[in-house]
Amino acid sequence: MTDDEFEQHLREEPDPQLDPAKSPGMHTDIEALADIEVDRDDVTIGEATPEELAATDTEPVEAFPVADLLDELDRESPVDRRRAALALADAPTADGVVRGLARAATTDDDSDVRQFAVEALTAHGGERAAAVAVELLDDPDPWVRAEALVALDNIDREAHEADIAATLDADDHHAVVRNAAISLFKVRGEAMAETLLELSRADSERLREWAAHMLGGVDSDRARDRLRELTDDPATVVRQTAEHALDTDPARFRRQFGGALETDSRLLPGEDRLNRIPDL
Repeated sequence: MTDDEFEQHLREEPDPQLDPAKSPGMHTDIEALADIEVDRDDVTIGEATPEELAATDTEPVEAFPVADLLDELDRESPVDRRRAALALADAPTADGVVRGLARAATTDDDSDVRQFAVEALTAHGGERAAAVAVELLDDPDPWVRAEALVALDNIDREAHEADIAATLDADDHHAVVRNAAISLFKVRGEAMAETLLELSRADSERLREWAAHMLGGVDSDRARDRLRELTDDPATVVRQTAEHALDTDPARFRRQFGGALETDSRLLPGEDRLNRIPDL
């Protein structure tokens, strides 16, 4: 695909991973540009090439036999390795596939390959996938750690509650903390109230947003008082989320809550040059 063809593809087929409406606070129309907050400290200028941006497109390798995809994991180009890792999510579960993805997830020097590999490994499940995910909770890249939490949430969040809780206490990246909090809320429900109240005062607007969202499932005066305070938050997305949470029936919210680890895809500006976050 040439650069011109790639740009045309983006115009005609926007990536669903970039849909901003997946976040809990993005359900009200923005009336003016002044309503959109951007922390300038988070803004960077991206330098990704069209080839790198197309790394999540597995169409070029969709007809590859599994053996060839495993060979691709050893290619020099990290783009080829990323694409192969993602494609292996759809391969039949077999020992060779699991071993190959586990090796890529834990040893590849490209953080996106590690992230994509643990994402693909999750599709195959099992004890090996869970063990790799636990190991990656100490990965130097926060998006790999966040994806590892997605894996544990999907494989067996109850069995790995202690690992998830330890990450929530130890990590300081907003995406990791958010994923851990969402997963634990699925397990603990209203017992997460104190943690959510604390997160509602975080510096990160994303953490305040998600704390407000989950406080909608806490039936207490303290939760409602904090949500009323958050309706005056400096960030529009937090204010909107708090308003929606106040209109929510807590018991119904808890029954229906699945988190948005499966769909949330909104990034802070400049966070990731491939514009990806963990796809849970």
